[in-house]
Amino acid sequence: MFRKALFLFAAMLPPGTLNFLALPAMPVAQQQPETRSQIEQEMADRRFHEANKKRQDEIREDTQKLFQLASDLKAAVDKTNENTMSLEVIRKAEEVEKLAKKIKDKMKEGTAKATKPIILAPPHQPQ
Repeated sequence: MFRKALFLFAAMLPPGTLNFLALPAMPVAQQQPETRSQIEQEMADRRFHEANKKRQDEIREDTQKLFQLASDLKAAVDKTNENTMSLEVIRKAEEVEKLAKKIKDKMKEGTAKATKPIILAPPHQPQ
């Protein structure tokens, strides 16, 4: 009932009378979503780069372990001959395989999102 009366009252007023009630368009309000979106994008990029750095450190550690396992495997294989193949050699080979797959998967994770290209300045040419 109140809305109906308010609508009738507003309809009887000359056009433009209620313009003072309308909120002015603020350019700041239009820029705020862009700024917020830009800030969110920068934060997402920062998280992505930090995760990539952590992943790279893990890859280095795992690669060092892989190198050690491969060295152990080689030493174990060198101890065997054509007639004997120990369970130790098979176990080490499986460990090497699992760790290599883990490293490969971590490397693929890092390439999931294309990063912004880094443009390097050409080296200074002496004249």
